[in-house]
Amino acid sequence: MSEIEQMMADRGKRPMSYTLKKTIVLVGMMGAGKTAVGRALAQRLGVSFLDSDAEIEVAANRTVPEIFERDGEPFFRTKETQIIERLLAEKRCVLSTGGGAFLSEQNRMNISGKGISVWLNADLELLWNRVRNKDTRPLLRTPNPKSTLQDIYDQRVPTYALADMTVVSEEEYSIEDMVDRVVEALTTRPDVLEMHNA
Repeated sequence: MSEIEQMMADRGKRPMSYTLKKTIVLVGMMGAGKTAVGRALAQRLGVSFLDSDAEIEVAANRTVPEIFERDGEPFFRTKETQIIERLLAEKRCVLSTGGGAFLSEQNRMNISGKGISVWLNADLELLWNRVRNKDTRPLLRTPNPKSTLQDIYDQRVPTYALADMTVVSEEEYSIEDMVDRVVEALTTRPDVLEMHNA
């Protein structure tokens, strides 16, 4: 058993504390679990959780679907870049981003410069199972949403693969399982996260 595995195994026996040195930015497809895993991860690490889409909605006083409908995707992407840049300049936290945020080279540069990107990599079937009954995804408001999701997935995966770290999501993993895997990956980066016995 590696030192990290031993630490994770011991987590239930003794409390751990963490020092976060850089903002953790979760990237990936809609339905990958960025918000749910992000909230739980922030709670585990004892830091704030922020969601770039929610911050855009507050700034614009409109929902993401309303922004897409009224102002178009280019306007939304400009606002998204501004918000992510601002959030990265503020205190260290766990930041969940919208599915398209990481496609922007500007965003990738900002994230790598001030934080660390973690791709929550879920396969297409798992993503479809999670998003197919939700009406909150503007990009899936098409005659064939599964085909649209497939197209988006195929276009975006090569860019997500540029993330600093990848954590694979499986259908049987709980949110806590995913948090364990993200923390385990991050402990290989002492410039980002330090673990201590509390």
